Amino acid sequence: MHVIKRYANRKLYDTETKQYITLDEVADLVREGRELQVVDNTSGEDLTALTLSQIILEQEKKQKGFLPRSVLNALVEAGGKSVGTLRQRLESPLELLKQVDQEIEQRIQDLIQRGELAEEHGRKLRDQLLERRPIKDSASTLNDEKIEKILEDQEVPTREDLQNLADQIEILSQKITELSS
Repeated sequence: MHVIKRYANRKLYDTETKQYITLDEVADLVREGRELQVVDNTSGEDLTALTLSQIILEQEKKQKGFLPRSVLNALVEAGGKSVGTLRQRLESPLELLKQVDQEIEQRIQDLIQRGELAEEHGRKLRDQLLERRPIKDSASTLNDEKIEKILEDQEVPTREDLQNLADQIEILSQKITELSS
């Protein structure tokens, strides 16, 4: 496990690389899936959750709307609840999207196997259907832009927002499980 010491002056020291490290670099380690623990240098107190919270705060400062307000509200509301409850609330839409993607993949494979669709065409069709932002003509782009603006104004989280949050919750959940053991 990657151990990072936090000193009284709030500097972070990576014991693995033997160098000081920034919050952004800690965030990069988390995104890479590295398991880490942040401890107070003098007391040995675990400061991992606090540090991860600071990372979220700093990202929100840099990118206004990094997390939609509805997601932040859910985090505050879940303060006393289990992480599992919060994860379940956020993962439900993601699971539905995964199921839709799997169904698309399966139906295209069935068409290819029955000879109703050429493999190359099937691959192109699959790529187009599973693409995060489908290619559209300029007339529909204007409408899409209006729709995206309305959704953004209403602070509706995007698929990417939900996936990022689910990834962060999974990492936090693993850290909590490790700390509880």
